[in-house]
Amino acid sequence: MTIRVLLADDQALLRSAFRVLVDSEPDMEVVGEAADGAEAVRLAREHGPDVVLMDIRMPGTDGLAATRLIGADPLLAQARVVILTTFEVDDYVVRALRAGASGFLGKGSEPEELLSAIRVAAGGEALLSPAATKGLIARFLAQGDDEGRDPARSERLGALTGREREVLVQVAGGHSNDEIAERLAVSPLTVKTHVNRAMAKLGARDRAQLVVIAYESGLVRPKTE
Repeated sequence: MTIRVLLADDQALLRSAFRVLVDSEPDMEVVGEAADGAEAVRLAREHGPDVVLMDIRMPGTDGLAATRLIGADPLLAQARVVILTTFEVDDYVVRALRAGASGFLGKGSEPEELLSAIRVAAGGEALLSPAATKGLIARFLAQGDDEGRDPARSERLGALTGREREVLVQVAGGHSNDEIAERLAVSPLTVKTHVNRAMAKLGARDRAQLVVIAYESGLVRPKTE
């Protein structure tokens, strides 16, 4: 299966570099390039990419607005947005996660990290930059502004079984299915089933959204140093 990638960045040279890198992989192909958010949304609807590499700061419609539009489009349910930023963690990144992004990666990352990020996102996993600590992510999610907060999320957690809540806490901690399976003494397949059920019940597109919901609902709270 070939991973279809859409590039969205206002720097033409950077898009060209990304295209060469992505197209050099046998399991990937670039299906379009956008110079701003509005074009990214249009091309996403036209080509139906699996992964969108999205610059967050672009003229006109920025990456945040574009991410929200892509995430809200039921015809683009398969598309995963990976935010590319020069800042490892900032308020824009947090808003992008809330808007539906699957994670983010610094523009200074190594080529291998970028390619791995595309594969991870295409597989439905949450992607957080290796340089960003989980504690810092949690603090931004929990202490950011009120935009996008959903008071009903705490109530929606009531639909989860006890085991699903346990698994959700582990997902919010950044643990993989294999790690969760070991911690809870169950099989990785069982963990995957619980994760999928939690996503369905909470209306989450992927694991990144589960992390956001876990913190914003109060189920998991950031550790204070």
